[in-house]
Amino acid sequence: MSHSQQLENLQTNLERMENVIVAFSGGADSSFLAHVAHNTLGSNHCHVVTAVSPSLPKSEYQDAADLASEWGFRWSTVETSEMKSEKYLSNDSDRCGYCKEALMDSLIPIAEQESATVLLGVNLDDLGDHRPGQTVASSHGAHFPLVDAGFTKNAVRMTSQELGLRTWNKPAAPCLSSRLPYGTPVTLARLSAVEKAEKTLKQLGFSDLRVRHYDKTARLEIPISEINEVLLKREEIVAAVQSAGYLYVTLDLEGLRSGNLNQELGAYD
Repeated sequence: MSHSQQLENLQTNLERMENVIVAFSGGADSSFLAHVAHNTLGSNHCHVVTAVSPSLPKSEYQDAADLASEWGFRWSTVETSEMKSEKYLSNDSDRCGYCKEALMDSLIPIAEQESATVLLGVNLDDLGDHRPGQTVASSHGAHFPLVDAGFTKNAVRMTSQELGLRTWNKPAAPCLSSRLPYGTPVTLARLSAVEKAEKTLKQLGFSDLRVRHYDKTARLEIPISEINEVLLKREEIVAAVQSAGYLYVTLDLEGLRSGNLNQELGAYD
């Protein structure tokens, strides 16, 4: 199926829904969905909402706010309460599910008030990994229109580029809690350390990376193509990560692998 046909299918599905609430993180998928929904339905029928919590990097919040302004969205924010959930804080393999439950608890009242359908930017490629949040969101009434229209991650990016969206090649930015191995409790201090370390590394020119948190050790995941650059900037990188509170700085020689902490669950793609 061509990208133009997928886009037409998406627009048709959105028109059938009439009123929508788009969960908007500012990432490539939710940005594409929000942009198409806004242009298809207009501001009166499309409300774009960003969930704010300590697991959302401040830079991602700012980018979402900037995009909402640039694209003229009817945009608002809600604070989610996952950090009040003992189950979420325990960081077991269903953490993402507890997070999505908190998200839906915040979005459903808005959707009911506006007689709207909650939409999430899930694509076909997302269905193959361990993502309990999708099951929870679906059970709470959320729809995945990108999946219904046949969009893969690559199709989202290519169609975004064709539409002139600056998010077409934006690196994925999962929540900060995803940097903690399952079983490591989620705390504000740990999230802050990860956020600070990643921010300083991005300032050194590494735009796509993960800092995996192992107590006093940071395991850096950076694309294999940038490994030589890491070695050239070794001293700066060590200083930057240690300034975030880590004692040891290690480099994963397998490079950046999205979702690799699911490997221990047997679900690594």
